Amino acid sequence: MNVHLPTQVQPGRPEPMGALARDGGVNVAVFSQHAEAIELCVFDASGTRELKRYRLHGPHDQVFHGFLPGVGPGLVYGLRAHGPYQPEQGHRFNPHKLLLDPCAREIVGHFHWSDEHHGYEVGHPEGPRSFDRRDNAVTALKARVPEAIGPAPGRANAPRTAAADLVLYEVHVKGFSQQHPAIPPALRGSYAALAHPASIAHFRRLGVTTLSLLPVQQRLDESHLAERGATNYWGYNTVGFFAPEPRLASAAARHDPALVREEFRTMVHALHEAGLEVVLDVVYNHTPEGSEAGPTISWRGLDHAAWYLLRADDASHCENHTGCGNTLNLSHPRVTQFVLDSLRHWVEAYGVDGFRFDLAPVLGRGRHGFDPQAAFFTALRQDPLLAQVHLIAEPWDAGWGGYQLGRFPGRFLEWNDKFRDTVRRYWLDRSVRRGELARRFTASSDLFHHGQRSPSASVNFITAHDGFTLADVVSYAGKHNQANGEDNRDGRDGEPCAPFGPEGPSEDPAVIALRGRVQRAMLATLLLAQGTPMLGGGDEAGRTQQGNNNAYCHDSPLTWHDWTRADDALTQVVADLIALRRSEPALHHDRWFQHAPAAAGERSLMWFTPNGHEMQVADWHDSHSHAFACKILPGADAPADERRLMLAFNPDILPTRFTLPPGRWQVALDSCGELLRGLEPPRGAPLMVPAHALVVLRSLD
Repeated sequence: MNVHLPTQVQPGRPEPMGALARDGGVNVAVFSQHAEAIELCVFDASGTRELKRYRLHGPHDQVFHGFLPGVGPGLVYGLRAHGPYQPEQGHRFNPHKLLLDPCAREIVGHFHWSDEHHGYEVGHPEGPRSFDRRDNAVTALKARVPEAIGPAPGRANAPRTAAADLVLYEVHVKGFSQQHPAIPPALRGSYAALAHPASIAHFRRLGVTTLSLLPVQQRLDESHLAERGATNYWGYNTVGFFAPEPRLASAAARHDPALVREEFRTMVHALHEAGLEVVLDVVYNHTPEGSEAGPTISWRGLDHAAWYLLRADDASHCENHTGCGNTLNLSHPRVTQFVLDSLRHWVEAYGVDGFRFDLAPVLGRGRHGFDPQAAFFTALRQDPLLAQVHLIAEPWDAGWGGYQLGRFPGRFLEWNDKFRDTVRRYWLDRSVRRGELARRFTASSDLFHHGQRSPSASVNFITAHDGFTLADVVSYAGKHNQANGEDNRDGRDGEPCAPFGPEGPSEDPAVIALRGRVQRAMLATLLLAQGTPMLGGGDEAGRTQQGNNNAYCHDSPLTWHDWTRADDALTQVVADLIALRRSEPALHHDRWFQHAPAAAGERSLMWFTPNGHEMQVADWHDSHSHAFACKILPGADAPADERRLMLAFNPDILPTRFTLPPGRWQVALDSCGELLRGLEPPRGAPLMVPAHALVVLRSLD
């Protein structure tokens, strides 16, 4: 960029945060509560040569600001912060370190792990309490002022899926399409590929409503991965909270942040045109700077004591509620503002439809633990834009008191790991009682039926990125993470799984058939249960990770969908289940069931033993009997086409005889495919429900 830089910086506006072109120049606003001064360093287009340095005005309400007239988009810059270096008080200012703007819309350069990026002398006897005077400007990440970013195209016409109708599909942008034969090689693994007609055709065939994308914000690879040439494939290590990850763009776009941005916007618009929503997995719980022994990239250098939660007994150490070395301090109003600004940016500029918050209890953490009425949640509820989008919490973090399932406020939906483990254990080895499965199947009312929350608050899932794929759940007896380089110590121990034969792939038709039956039964339980179902991407096609239940560092065929081995019959089963869910109001309404006898006119639920007797207390506690059934009765306000349904669960190794309620019944679906759809058992005759199967019948009366 060839421009004449002004000799001085004028006072700017303290809002919005970051550096944006406006009024014939560039306005810069940077938050720091404890800095004494902040400098704006302007670089050439390559980011290797500093051209000018300006001292920003302020602070004004903790914001340093400035206005550079006569410059505009394309300006490359970094920041330097002056202030106390007092680690024992939590202050780690070091003006020798060039800092990335936390609100950078575009990022220039590639981060290479080096000791010069640390604010202290690595190897010094005093460790992180020492001070490093080396300048890292040449190799530090810089920000670039973007062109004006208008509203996302077509956002006003985006789908608005009601909570009761949501069917989530968790997917990795690259993994889904990297080996897709119908997508041009130049596009595979990219944002553009996810919106390719072949991808959209698959999503439409399944009937899912909403894609839940693994992190797409710009990320850094951790040092231990970079040292061995690996990457953080999942992306849970965000460095650019306002910028899409360039490595997920097509080859033609990934080297220009502006092209990356447009490819992402185009992807969202194309998915919207196809009736699909986009939810982003976001990581506002930690930064790549790690613990106090980590590098100084941005937040630490701008105001370590404000951005991070520090230990009350020793402010030289970070609290680590994330397992990543640091924890963002959402109890600080300016940190809350940063997160809200980022969320609004992704809705306004990119058109996304919601967010899944990684390690979400961090968002409500203060000095005394998690608070569902924390300032962040209050601000989120009051924001007129963010009040319209889907909000999904991963309701646990790695700190004390971190398991908060069922305690999130308002409109939050929550990942329900109790559903996952209960459903697996019921179908794998019958090690949970029927009452526990019934609770989870009816949206875990013990966890969510309070405070005006609805059944959709429970996000039901069997698998997610974090853990086994569904095919591996029925193919392995334990994790096999040796390829991760941590001697199989990483990943979840004791994850429910059972191989139904020797571990790994099998050529035995009986083993293959049994594994398939159990997978289909679990999928049927997931997709017909009350609550919000989330399907793990690739589970509908038998995707395997060869027993690796923590494949975060594998950008390889291990994690990519293998379309040449896709199980089309299983895919069709999933599509049929979702279609059945959608066609039967009793399977996707968002009101709590009343257990019969219910109040007049209420939709109700009745549970039966296989012999047709209503379940009693002793039956619920019987650990030796596993099969049972439920009957759903329409309420007075039900649509005219809503019918009574019966669902029969048989996890046993042999078929089980079920006595049907009086009347005419028709098989709507058998998860294992043995009973023909449309079959009408003779009145009064029992129905033999196959082993390892869930059968749905609808009333014809």
